[in-house]
Amino acid sequence: MKTRFCNFLPIFACFVNVSPDFERMYVKPLSFFFVLLVLISLNGCSFSSEKTPDISDIALEVKVESLEDSLFGCTSEAEVRAFLNKHPFLGQVFFSNIPKNDSLLANLLYEHIRNNALQGFKKEIDSLYKNRDELIKKPLEEAFRYVTYYYPDFTPPRVATIVTGFMGNDLYISDSLIIIGLDYFGGPQATYRPDVYDYQLRRYQKEYLIPSILFFISDQFTGKDPQDATLLAQMVDYGKAFEFVKHTLPNTPDSLILGFSQRDLDKADVSQTQLWAYLIENRLLYEKAPLLKDKYIGERPFTPEIGPDVPGGIGRWIGWRIVNLYLNEQPEVTLPELMKNPNARQILEQSGYKGQLDDE
Repeated sequence: MKTRFCNFLPIFACFVNVSPDFERMYVKPLSFFFVLLVLISLNGCSFSSEKTPDISDIALEVKVESLEDSLFGCTSEAEVRAFLNKHPFLGQVFFSNIPKNDSLLANLLYEHIRNNALQGFKKEIDSLYKNRDELIKKPLEEAFRYVTYYYPDFTPPRVATIVTGFMGNDLYISDSLIIIGLDYFGGPQATYRPDVYDYQLRRYQKEYLIPSILFFISDQFTGKDPQDATLLAQMVDYGKAFEFVKHTLPNTPDSLILGFSQRDLDKADVSQTQLWAYLIENRLLYEKAPLLKDKYIGERPFTPEIGPDVPGGIGRWIGWRIVNLYLNEQPEVTLPELMKNPNARQILEQSGYKGQLDDE
């Protein structure tokens, strides 16, 4: 089973420092790989040109289980322990930063839910997500119908939401289970926010929730060459993931998929000839050193090696350009065929991408 602890970057987990007062809690994200992003306006250049498939005959229902009411309804530590026993996956995978000790976890959770500030915050989240069907259930159902169109054997994972005062992860995703920490996605209207950098914080709001889930789900369909540790391979893998999200959320702005602001999208688009020349001149495409690769695909506010106006993670955007041009040049290639193709060099060569603009 493939799993993902998410923090909107290819990140694996969020670690919380627990203190008696909720106001003094903070979350430290442990960043690693995967993804995304920087605030984004709702507009964006659109990469995909494929005709949207008809999914009207695909019947599918997603059940979203809201666990926060049951948790906050507990009136004793014993009831919290019973709650955790009823939902064992929480202790097993969602609270990954807390030692797997049922008594310790039950005690910490009980102390949390007794806190008046957290109780008030939970009511804020309830208000922000009062229409769960429109914000979570229906968008996931539509996206999963598209996934089923491309992958008929796809089984929608179980979906659960919870509020813990940032004790757990923001997202946990496997091929059978999605857990959403709604407290992370309260957005600027919420009293409390995850303690992350400003350029990361802006994407912790409900508009990014569904695209982020699909981004992480794409990994189970991505064919990778374990022998290819080059920057190009990782760029193309990002590009395939973004293309997967675009195919399964076809009406979603590219900005919400990629995570660049509209200003950054525009700058990257008009500067891609220079960006590509930089990668070629410095022989970076086949670079394998992790620290060097991370300068171009990692989570950063900008890419100083190229220039102060170049968005962080610019390699991800270029990877999407390569993948999109590859699909334009190879219109017979389906999404599943793209996703399972591990040959990044072939994709680059057949895309014909050399930093050119769309109208060139």
